[in-house]
Amino acid sequence: MSESRRIKRMERHHKRKKTVMSLNMVSLMDIFTILVFFLLVTSSDSEVLPSPKAIKLPESTADKMPKQTIVVMVNNDDIRVNGEFVIKASKAKNSRSATIRPLSTMLKKYIKRDRAKKKSKDKNKRRPVTIMGDKQIPYKLLKKIMLTCAQNDFNNISLAVVKKSPDLNNKAGAK
Repeated sequence: MSESRRIKRMERHHKRKKTVMSLNMVSLMDIFTILVFFLLVTSSDSEVLPSPKAIKLPESTADKMPKQTIVVMVNNDDIRVNGEFVIKASKAKNSRSATIRPLSTMLKKYIKRDRAKKKSKDKNKRRPVTIMGDKQIPYKLLKKIMLTCAQNDFNNISLAVVKKSPDLNNKAGAK
């Protein structure tokens, strides 16, 4: 039986178009490049406070992410500013003064560095500071630290906490 003209034409057409399938690598590389840039940008946006092992932060339901500021770290042993030792916590707590003098001088150093970088003489600026206090420190010590920060124009005080995970038991009982 002879083949029809249509079948012969289709066979010729398929023989001409018989090529090997290939992937277009240019568009694939573009997608991977965009993905890499996206991951780099999103990973650098999250700001993480240093987490020393000696400090156990209290839990809270805070929603705001911390800003990059000067960090005052306090535990039962010592007080540090951005990792630099300032004073023993017991000595600061037992002093009769309402403020902590070594902490005050350390904060003034950071003010001078900030003014040197920005070359501005704005003295009424509200400077931010984050206090990372162990949950076991006494309130008396925390109050002295906050007062010292406020007297040195660090009026925008934030307390670092660990974000509390949602309690699944309470949600189930509320239904």
